[in-house]
Amino acid sequence: MGLILGFLGFLFLDWVSLCMASNVHNYTFILNNTNLKGDTAYVNVHNNGDYGVTIHWHGVKQPRNPWSDGPENITQCPIQPGKNFTQEVIFSTEVGTLWWHAHSDWSRATVHGAIVILPELGTKYPFDQQPDDEVVLILGEWYLGDVKEIIDNATETGGDPKVSDAFTINGQPGFPNNCSNETTYSVSVEHGKTYLLRIVSAVMNEEMFFGIADHNITVVGRDGAYIKPIITDYVLITPGQTMDVLLTANQTPGHYYMAATPFMDASAPYDSSNTSAILKYTGNYTAPSSPPYPSLPSVNDTVAADNFTDSVRSLASKEYPIDVPQEIDERLFITVSVNQLPCNKDSCDGPDGTMLAASLNNVSFVTPKIDILQAYYMNMQGIITILFQAILLMFLTTQEFRRANI
Repeated sequence: MGLILGFLGFLFLDWVSLCMASNVHNYTFILNNTNLKGDTAYVNVHNNGDYGVTIHWHGVKQPRNPWSDGPENITQCPIQPGKNFTQEVIFSTEVGTLWWHAHSDWSRATVHGAIVILPELGTKYPFDQQPDDEVVLILGEWYLGDVKEIIDNATETGGDPKVSDAFTINGQPGFPNNCSNETTYSVSVEHGKTYLLRIVSAVMNEEMFFGIADHNITVVGRDGAYIKPIITDYVLITPGQTMDVLLTANQTPGHYYMAATPFMDASAPYDSSNTSAILKYTGNYTAPSSPPYPSLPSVNDTVAADNFTDSVRSLASKEYPIDVPQEIDERLFITVSVNQLPCNKDSCDGPDGTMLAASLNNVSFVTPKIDILQAYYMNMQGIITILFQAILLMFLTTQEFRRANI
C-alpha cells in the first residue's frame, strides 16, 4: 500500500525570551517520500547542539527494531555534540499522525516535529467528509532558560521543576501573551471547505483542552489510528498524544481564535497560561478588532475531561479491524508513583524539605552510562545483573500483591 510520509519539524535552540526575538533560531524541514507500507526510512541525525541527544519515533511500532527507538541509554547511547547517527525507522500498520522528538532529559521540549502518514495513493480517508487541505498544529511549552539545566536542578534539589513560561501553538504563544501579538500563528481557510488538523501535543507535563471559537470539530484519529468520529467543541489531549481533527469552515467569514488551556486536577505546580492561534477566513470583510475566543472547560473540570476520553472508540471497520484478546493469561499489577524521600535536616526542595523521587512498583531507576539494550546484547557483566535484580523485585512485589488479594 503506497504511503506518503511527511516529517515536519520545529527545532528551537538557544532559547531566550520570545519578546526579545534576538538569538532565536527556528528550523523547519519537510521530507516527503513515496513508500510502501512496511518500508523503512533512514534519517541521518546531526547533533549540532551542546548536549548529547537521541531521537524517538513516537508511535512508530518499530517491529523487531529497538536499536533506533531513542530512549537515552535504554535502547541507544546519545548522539554526542558534533556527531551524527543514522536512525532506522520501520513503519508497519501506522496511519494518520504521529511525531518524533528528542528523548534525552527534557530536550523534547525544544526538539520535535510531526510525522504525517497519508492514505494509499488513489484512495480516500475512511471518513465521509474528505478534507480539502491539511494543517499541522504542534502544541508546545516555552521555557525562559536552558531546559536541561532546569531538569538537572530539579533532580539535584529534589523539588518540582520550574514550570514553563508559556504554552505555544507552532512556536508562538499568541493572545493573551503580549510578546507575540505580531507573530501569532494563523491558519487561512476558505468558507465551505473542510480541513484536517493534525494536532500534536509536545507539551511536557500538562494535559490540554483545545477548541476553536464558534466552530465544532470532528475527531477522526488518535495516536496513529483512526477512530469512530466524535463531534465536539473541544478535545482533551495529553502530553505525547496526536489527534486528527476535521474542521469545516462554515461560520461567518472573519477571524476566530483557536486556543489551548491546561487541565490539572492535582496539587502539582503547572503553567496556568493559555496559548492561541487565529483562524482567518479568506475573502473581503472587515476583520474584528477582538476575535471571539473559545469557551473551554475550566482548569479542573474532570467531568469534561472524562466525557471526552470516554467517547473515544476504535474505528473497528473491515479495512481497519481491531483484534482485542478475549482471554488473559497473566495479570500484572503496576504502580507508578512520585514519592517523598527524607533529606538530611529537611534540606531538599520537595514538600516539607523532602526529595521527590519517581518509582515503578517501588523501584527507582538511575540512567546508566551505557545503554541497557547494548549491555544485554553484548552480555556485559555487572549492568544486566543489576537490571534483572530490579525486575525480579518488581515481579515479587506483583506476586505478593496477588497473593494478598486472592
